[in-house]
Amino acid sequence: MSSSARSKTVLVSGATGDTGRATVRESIALGLNVRALVHSIDARSQALADQGAEVVVGDFHDPNTLRPAMEGIDAAYLCYPVRPGLIHATVNFAQAAKETGVETVLNCSQRSANRESTSPSCRDTFISEQVLNWSGLNVIHLRPTLFLEWFQYFWILPKLREGVLWMPVGKGTSSPVAAEDQGRAIAALLLHPEEHIGTTIPLSGPVEMDHQQMAAELSEALGRKIVYQNPPMEEFVAYLKNVGVPTYGVQHIAGAMLDYQNGRMSGADDNIEKLTGRRSMTVGEYARAHADLLNGVRSDLVGP
Repeated sequence: MSSSARSKTVLVSGATGDTGRATVRESIALGLNVRALVHSIDARSQALADQGAEVVVGDFHDPNTLRPAMEGIDAAYLCYPVRPGLIHATVNFAQAAKETGVETVLNCSQRSANRESTSPSCRDTFISEQVLNWSGLNVIHLRPTLFLEWFQYFWILPKLREGVLWMPVGKGTSSPVAAEDQGRAIAALLLHPEEHIGTTIPLSGPVEMDHQQMAAELSEALGRKIVYQNPPMEEFVAYLKNVGVPTYGVQHIAGAMLDYQNGRMSGADDNIEKLTGRRSMTVGEYARAHADLLNGVRSDLVGP
């Protein structure tokens, strides 16, 4: 542990989410003092405290809770869930960071952030990047591609257990990335952000592939046949609604799938390896690590 790590305190928002949990764990492992911003105290937040994080309760939409959360913070990770209110939350986060003298903000954006998207989340994410750029803060934007955790979500996993990778992405490609690997990269950037300030960093898995190739890799890893099916968007949207995905989530997923078809999720990079010294995991490696869940030995389903 370096002396700089011992003296540096970082804020991780969205701390009970996929990348948040990983970032808390990896930041503590690097020797950083971690303050975890959560919406409420529950078993998930207690797990963060048990790891050594200082847990604080705050609300993205109440700036008077964000300011005390950022007092004494050197670098902060902004991660807002896929739900309405991102731009408002970003403004509040930026204002609190300016008022408290936070040196660097890491912004969890997304690969398909663009103002023309039919996804409200993708559009808002693009505008939120601009807001942070206007703020005058030292900012690093992170643009992850498709999360490997999608395979575990309640609107994909049941069909995957039936042997079908069912997503309307056509011939679109991506290099899916695990939240665990993103957490390692985010922690490394919280520790040493200096040379990356003002940049936008894509975060990817190591191999770009289409969904036919993805299904083949899942088949080998899980020991059973997985086939890719490309449903009509209308059928996919109806399915999302039927299984209980909230309206904003349906709008985002449908828009993001169109962006996927049009190549906005494509590309691969080795940025995680450059930042951490270890490459990100492949689709097959992730599937083998979570085979019990993906094969139905475990019954729990998760959501985004």
